[in-house]
Amino acid sequence: MTLLAVENVTSGYFEGIDILQNLSLKVEDGAFIGIIGPNGAGKSTLLKTIFGFLKFRMGNIRYQERSLAGSSPFEIKQLGISYIPQGSNNFPHMTIEENLLLGAWTFRHEKDRIHQGLKTVYGTFPVLSEKRNRKAEFLSGGEAKMLSIAKEMISNPKLLLVDEPSAGLAPKIVSYVYDFLRNCNRNGIGILLVDQNINAAIDNARYLYMLDMGTVAMEGDSGFFRENLKDIIRDSLLGA
Repeated sequence: MTLLAVENVTSGYFEGIDILQNLSLKVEDGAFIGIIGPNGAGKSTLLKTIFGFLKFRMGNIRYQERSLAGSSPFEIKQLGISYIPQGSNNFPHMTIEENLLLGAWTFRHEKDRIHQGLKTVYGTFPVLSEKRNRKAEFLSGGEAKMLSIAKEMISNPKLLLVDEPSAGLAPKIVSYVYDFLRNCNRNGIGILLVDQNINAAIDNARYLYMLDMGTVAMEGDSGFFRENLKDIIRDSLLGA
């Protein structure tokens, strides 16, 4: 079953200047999909367009057969899609728990659901539980990334959009983040991952798309990308 379908989408940040050019891809239910490509290829723009931060002017995006045209990020999150941006999206002068409660804002009146969400998040990230009453500004880079992820996981999404999860993190924390994403996927959450780390993307995703100049330049399963790794790295770093 197709969970997400991006169909001939064209979008950008300014009218008349399109970053995505007639781009199409899909995410099957429970899939782990990787997006790679050179800087400026449109990888992050794709996630922002799916999540409603950018409006597409041509084509369509369907989630569980429902068109997302005109939908706000708030509405899209309510449908079951969460977005983890590159870097941290936490509020530094708020506590960890206050940040997590912001992640549960779309269902803020459902106290039992919030309680269960906090229980799950704290069980997954014990360090956040220990520091729940501390302000987020005192977290390390790795802990801040955990909080960014936890804020999105508290809503129990069906599809997780992840932008550059390893950016600026120590290797040990990077390994933990990827382990967590794989575990989410094993539990039925679809993953659409943008990653500048090509080897990590190939190692974790089961199917990949390589973007260039706002369109799909190549696609295939992880085995295909691994067999053609040398050429793919060259094209991803330098552009095709």
